[in-house]
Amino acid sequence: MHPEVLLSASAITKSYDGVHALNRASFELRAGEVHALIGENGAGKSTLIKIITGALEADEGELRIKGEVISHNSPGLAKARGIAAIYQQPALFPELTVAENITMGLENSRALSRVDWQFRKKRAKDLLARVEADINPDTEASALSMPQQQLAEIARALGAQAEVLILDEPTASLSEKDVTHLFGVLRQLRSEGVGIIYISHRLEELPVIADRVTVLRDGCTVATHSMGEIDRQQLIQLMVGRELSTVFPKRQVAIGSDVLELRGLGCSTNGIHEVNLTIHAGEVVGLAGLVGAGRTELARTIFGLEPADKGEIRLDGRPVRIQSPAEAIKARIAYLPEDRRRHGVIPEMPLDANITLASLERLSRFGSLNFSRERELAVEYTQRMGIRADGIFSPVATLSGGNQQKVALSRWLATGPRILVFDEPTQGIDVGSKSEIHGLMVDLASQGVAILMISSELPEILGMSDRIAVMHKGTIKAIIDRAQATQQRVLDLALGRGGAEC
Repeated sequence: MHPEVLLSASAITKSYDGVHALNRASFELRAGEVHALIGENGAGKSTLIKIITGALEADEGELRIKGEVISHNSPGLAKARGIAAIYQQPALFPELTVAENITMGLENSRALSRVDWQFRKKRAKDLLARVEADINPDTEASALSMPQQQLAEIARALGAQAEVLILDEPTASLSEKDVTHLFGVLRQLRSEGVGIIYISHRLEELPVIADRVTVLRDGCTVATHSMGEIDRQQLIQLMVGRELSTVFPKRQVAIGSDVLELRGLGCSTNGIHEVNLTIHAGEVVGLAGLVGAGRTELARTIFGLEPADKGEIRLDGRPVRIQSPAEAIKARIAYLPEDRRRHGVIPEMPLDANITLASLERLSRFGSLNFSRERELAVEYTQRMGIRADGIFSPVATLSGGNQQKVALSRWLATGPRILVFDEPTQGIDVGSKSEIHGLMVDLASQGVAILMISSELPEILGMSDRIAVMHKGTIKAIIDRAQATQQRVLDLALGRGGAEC
């Protein structure tokens, strides 16, 4: 006998200007299960979740919550029926305390009645304890780390008597330790009968946490399986609708001379020290390590955001001083940061302006921008990179995550870089887009570009790197060749176990 069905969506259709975002899609969530919802960007996941949470109304189909047909949904009605969504970017009020955020709306206060602050603090403390969050309720939300924010949001949802919890890419910014803690919380909630919809591009997580998985493709429900019935490769094939030979299309290319060399590099501002590393033309060096090991800090120092105050940077064998991003760009160093939406692209600006942003000096004469040449360059890279958009004047905010990453990459390719620093190049994008980004990296390496790739995903590090540099406590612990690298060896070095290698 199956557990109670908390939520079911049957034959849901939603169209925009004649284009189906969902086409007779179906989904079911039972009490006490974690049900993964996966698919490429644009498959319809976000649209389905918006319909479930009342942000959108379906054109056709039937939505039921605990057996009740919902004819007209809204965010308020969905919340009242026990549905709560926690998105990749938490929605806490930063200037309010944790207790205020968690208990907002939980009291049945009348007009002009006094706020029961003692009740709020005790209620918040109890809910935080339920999700095993060691957080002071009086702390301002702005002071919380990303995993703490997520736990506070889960606590708030539980306080609102949520029976259906929707998590959208919950582990995208979490360390391995925080992921383990989050999964423990989710298992506890599952045992209490809460139904959890788990959306993630990290397919390796699903066998660990999910009971069932539903795959969407092109707005349609392709399949629903028990996690024990299907493996990662089969899921990928269902998602992309074609054989995907490999997510990591690595091929051997000729390795050239030294392009970038770091000698005893240090920066007192961000804590990196005694970093020694050489990257050759055509080489992809993977930079591995735990969160806080100094990987992003090293990238920022190379790009001049936090300039080095010790050691030496050498380009093509000659020492250089990189004191600012402008100097890095002149030295033909490109940097794609981890937070794509905050630092990689400008979402409100159109695609053409984003692509040409780092090339304005080359596109200008006597202080005037050549708009015709700007459009030509934008069209060239949109076609070359396979960016899917309505046109070069489309706001970047309307593009999928994978296409936004291609826009950010196009901006730097337009500058003709010798060195490309990727920080989490495929974070939060679907499997098909990952394969495309990896293919572009290999193409760039074959053209002689030296690539430093920072990634928290060990399969990506092992699959794409010629050599792997492992950071621990602000310095490079060891450098190992691709042939000798294993997940366990890299992890041991990242944890500080094992000696230096070269």
